[in-house]
Amino acid sequence: METLILAIVVLVLAIVVLYAGVKVVPQSETRVIERLGRFHSVLGPGLNFIIPFIDKPKTIYTRRVENAIGGRPIVRTTATTTIDLREQVYDFPSQQVITRDNVTTEINALLYFQITDPKKAVYEIDNLPNAIEKLTQTSLRNVIGELELDETLTSRDTINSRLQTILDDATNKWGVKVNRVELQDITPPESVRVAMEKQMQAERNRRAEILNAEGEKQSLILRSEGEKTSRINSAEATKQAEILRAEGEAQAIILNAQAEADAILRVAEAVAQGKTDPATYMLAIKYIDTLREMTSGKDNKTVYIPYEASSVLSSIGSIKDLFNK
Repeated sequence: METLILAIVVLVLAIVVLYAGVKVVPQSETRVIERLGRFHSVLGPGLNFIIPFIDKPKTIYTRRVENAIGGRPIVRTTATTTIDLREQVYDFPSQQVITRDNVTTEINALLYFQITDPKKAVYEIDNLPNAIEKLTQTSLRNVIGELELDETLTSRDTINSRLQTILDDATNKWGVKVNRVELQDITPPESVRVAMEKQMQAERNRRAEILNAEGEKQSLILRSEGEKTSRINSAEATKQAEILRAEGEAQAIILNAQAEADAILRVAEAVAQGKTDPATYMLAIKYIDTLREMTSGKDNKTVYIPYEASSVLSSIGSIKDLFNK
């Protein structure tokens, strides 16, 4: 009986020792092992063996302040022996920051970080998440304090890059790698938002008026160019018409002159065969034309013939005889 009890005790002790000496670590996690209170090693993923009751995992305590129901702050403390090596996302609560132009703004940020050295993360800093949060808040205040409100709203990428560089340099000694920082919300005061909306509306109205003015300007330019082209075309048409009319009149005068010269030449040839004087003939023809013009019209007219014209008219009979021939 005693032998059985002793065997059971030995078996239980063996199980306890085996449980205490065998540690299985999941992938992407690790544990810091202390031997008699001093750092000994860092366990990797998989099956690991330690000396029971001499080696034990380091217990990591994390404290975080949270707001309970009613707004009363409470402190939550968590204890763990496992260190997560994956990239972690830390969502910081909104905080009040002041810009360079003295505008108080609420900003909410996200931090993406990863533990690269578990030993430093455990022994170089106490309460790592809280330290990263406070460092991010102070760095954010410093960066925003150097910018005006308009720059803060339009330079998120610049702010993110500067914060990432500052935090990465500061957390390097803690064995932490800050991959990126993202600003979620930038909320200016209500009065500033109203002023910004009015400014935006005024800017849109100004752009609309500029576009309307540009359109009217282009319309006037096109209309004036159209009127200019129309007047030029009209002037060119008038010019061509006048040129053609002048050319027609000149051609008519030339033809009339040629016809008259031909007629005079024929009459002169005919007169040269008779006894009639050519000069007397031409003078008589001019008198007859003049008389026809003087007596033409609707009104009755009295025509007085000069005495000198009687000698010219006396030659009409000879002209008649000439045409009869």
